[in-house]
Amino acid sequence: MIEKASRFATMAHRGQKRKGSTEDYVTHPIRVAETLHEAGCSMELICAGLLHDIVEDTPYELEDIEREFGIAVRDLVAIHTEDKTKTWYERKAHTITTVQTGNMEVKSLIVADKLDNLRSIETSYNEIGDEIWTYFNSSFEQQRWYYQSVAEKIWKGISVEDAPVFFSTYSETVKRFFR
Repeated sequence: MIEKASRFATMAHRGQKRKGSTEDYVTHPIRVAETLHEAGCSMELICAGLLHDIVEDTPYELEDIEREFGIAVRDLVAIHTEDKTKTWYERKAHTITTVQTGNMEVKSLIVADKLDNLRSIETSYNEIGDEIWTYFNSSFEQQRWYYQSVAEKIWKGISVEDAPVFFSTYSETVKRFFR
């Protein structure tokens, strides 16, 4: 099923590039899935990592994901999918609440995604500096608020010992980048 999800993500994101980059977009969900795989997450969660941006960024719908990958994968993708009719702030506040109240699978999907996004932002920042912020619908200060809020809320209801290592990596990356 993971290989099928990888093929589906590659096909769905064909032609898309990462913000401010020539990198194929699909490399992002692949890295998210790799983070989840390395942490020993379930097959369904790894598939959700591969498919997490499909509904937001392609013509495919949650029904397509359910038909191809089942309800468990669909539900994980659904809880992570932003409602693009809302403002940037409303969408990010919802994600912060979701990561605070979500179970370990939900937290893991969000943190793996945000870790990869932040690593990409950091790489681009080191290459082009403050120009990176022109590729986003938000300022440096808004991005700092968002990433720091996620870093704070992921620990709600869990201990460092119970969390995958990449949760701590995320928290450390946020501290380093937004120092």
